[in-house]
Amino acid sequence: MTGQHRLQRLGPRTLRGRLALIALATSVLWIAVLTTVFNLALDTRLHAQADEVLRTRAEAVAATVEARPDGRLTVREPAEDQALDAGVWIYEGGRAIELPPNVPPALQRQADALIGRGARFAETTSPSATRLYALPVAALPVTGGGSEAGGGGEAASGAQAGTVVTSVSLDPYVSTADSALAGSIALSLVLLGGVYLLTRLVVRRALRPVGDMSAQAAEWSKAGVAERFGEGGRPTELVSLASNLDELLDRLAAVLRHEQRQAADLSHELRTPLARITAETEWLARRPRTAAEQRASHEAIASAAATMGRICETLLSEARTRTGQTPGSCDIQALAYELARRGTDEPPRTPLIEVRGGPATAGVSAALAERILSPLLDNARRYAAHTVVIECAAVTGTVRVTVADDGPGVPEGFRDSLFEPGRRATPGDGHDGAGLGLALARRLARAAGGDIALDAGHAGAWFTVTLPAG
Repeated sequence: MTGQHRLQRLGPRTLRGRLALIALATSVLWIAVLTTVFNLALDTRLHAQADEVLRTRAEAVAATVEARPDGRLTVREPAEDQALDAGVWIYEGGRAIELPPNVPPALQRQADALIGRGARFAETTSPSATRLYALPVAALPVTGGGSEAGGGGEAASGAQAGTVVTSVSLDPYVSTADSALAGSIALSLVLLGGVYLLTRLVVRRALRPVGDMSAQAAEWSKAGVAERFGEGGRPTELVSLASNLDELLDRLAAVLRHEQRQAADLSHELRTPLARITAETEWLARRPRTAAEQRASHEAIASAAATMGRICETLLSEARTRTGQTPGSCDIQALAYELARRGTDEPPRTPLIEVRGGPATAGVSAALAERILSPLLDNARRYAAHTVVIECAAVTGTVRVTVADDGPGVPEGFRDSLFEPGRRATPGDGHDGAGLGLALARRLARAAGGDIALDAGHAGAWFTVTLPAG
């Protein structure tokens, strides 16, 4: 099983669940980013506050320290200075003249390391997280030229005479940061849970019209009524969906009507050859027949069976063409010569079948083109007085085939219903058929992207077949 299929199997099966999961994942991403940014900003702010406290305390202590010209420091002890002295070191040069009580060795070493290095911060984690700040104390410039008695030498003007080091425990700041982090995580979880539940509720309400449409479709499928969704009273997004579904239902209804008509046409057209087969079979079974009579009956049965086969093949070809499953091309002039040759050899015999025009390639298969032209040629041979003409021509983007005869032509009152299934101009003219050939031929031509039309401006019957060029 691929990873994608496994993920689909583990994920929610409903659209509502998937949308809620997507919203949850998006919320998790954004809340994680915001929580991280918030906690980083808070940590930076707490460190800045700790540094500000250290700097303020160091400046306050430095204000009580007086640097003499000889480099020595004098500390003025203010009243109630316990809070000021907590976590404070005062160094004279490299010697500590004031220390906080009970200083851990590690912290003392860190404070000693800041002596004489200018203003700077440092941090230690042992025995607890502590931040330190060193503030230099500058010596006063010497105003006289000689050395001072008892002095330890002159101090250079602007030199660092001592250092004030202050410290503050970071535990309260760390505790505040940890509490803020825990609170933001808890708030994020509560927010994510609310987002997930609210998203599922909103999506369920948003998809309710889709569920209603699905229920309507299920109900209509049971009842078999020709209902449509329409566009009224629906959100804008579902209006397009309803319109597309209605178009699909219209196409399905058209397909069903077509199939029903095709079944009716097939039944109608097969009735004549089937009746002939039945009649010949019964005629053979009633009493013994001569060899010639038996041969004639067998030929009649074979001819009727062949007719049935051609009818079935024609209808199947039309169905395949309508569904776009018969691509191909053919030389329409070569096909016309072949149909003319067959027509000359088969009854009813016509004096002449003439093929005119030039080469042309149609964008349909030879079998389909034959089934389009054969009914026209059969009609022309039946009613022609002397000549049948098949004329082929290549026109821009199309192929045009004209099938004409010099017979009586199509009665004017029958022209409007000429291509209707089951209609014949003169049912009692003695010719076989049920009036289905022209209807099927036009249906095949239109399914292939062409058409068949009657040209009433000539003597006899003139049919023009238009097919896409190959």
